[in-house]
Amino acid sequence: MHVESLDPQATTKFEDNPVQAVLSLKNVSKRYGSGPEIIADLNMDVKNAEIVCLVGPSGVGKTTLLKSLAGLHDITTGSIEVNGRVMSGPPEEMALVFQDYNRSLMPWLTVEGNLKFPLRHLRLGREEVSRRISAALKEVGLERAGSKYPWQLSGGMQQRVAIARALAYKPEILIMDEPFASVDAQTRFELEDLTRRIRDDLGMTILLVTHDIDEAVYLSDRVVVLGGQPATVLEVVDVPLGTERDQVETRATPAYAELRSDVMRMIQTASAALRS
Repeated sequence: MHVESLDPQATTKFEDNPVQAVLSLKNVSKRYGSGPEIIADLNMDVKNAEIVCLVGPSGVGKTTLLKSLAGLHDITTGSIEVNGRVMSGPPEEMALVFQDYNRSLMPWLTVEGNLKFPLRHLRLGREEVSRRISAALKEVGLERAGSKYPWQLSGGMQQRVAIARALAYKPEILIMDEPFASVDAQTRFELEDLTRRIRDDLGMTILLVTHDIDEAVYLSDRVVVLGGQPATVLEVVDVPLGTERDQVETRATPAYAELRSDVMRMIQTASAALRS
């Protein structure tokens, strides 16, 4: 199932969608070759149209888990399901946004060319391709940047292009790997708000890996804390901060501060365990 439109007027708000797991990990384990397990007996659900952030100590296995979720390599045991269907490779319902936009965008192609490139195998008509590109660029606020090249844009704008490229594919699930780590603080705030708006406008399920605890709490409906060696889910933290969030006001609330402290303590405990 794909998101039907990139036009906010033509989509269903996420509050109206049924609450169901679109992504399920069941007893997932992963090791490379004959090496030790990196992930073991990991269970997790991501519900329809929610934002979930994965956090944990450096080296705990977040990147390995992300690659497994995206179907970029096979898991050792267990299963990963998308809409109840066991994955056997990269699922068509997913699109990825990576941290390093300099490496993910092709500098010799225009912004429109970058968005068009992954659509080639979908065998869409020219009008549909044009419509998707226009709608995706509008969603990220880059309506007038289509003819520019990535190197002519700021870092934040380049990451918006990378997000728009994923949106043009119309995925049901958006996977983001440290997507804002390479931009300045103000741009990071803007991209965080953009991510929440995309979820609100398109009803898209978003799973994001981050090292930034503040970002995880601000963005998420739930924060999944990984820890252990091999890694597993230590805690799933609900984030009841409401659907309307503000970078200043939300972060100033006692609820936000308490959630941030709770997640921080969990990660510090997990980090100490990894070092011991």
